[in-house]
Amino acid sequence: MPQMSPLLWLNLLFMFILGFFLFMIFNFFVNPPMKMTFPETKPMKLEKSWKW
Repeated sequence: MPQMSPLLWLNLLFMFILGFFLFMIFNFFVNPPMKMTFPETKPMKLEKSWKW
């Protein structure tokens, strides 16, 4: 199996670092999703009349 020269390893490192920084920058500028707001409703109480 051929070995990679140190220069190729350095190029590979720079490629991954550049990809990582681009990924982080693009994620920073993506607008966050809007938080969904639901109308506030009170829970309905069901009153049961028990006849024992």
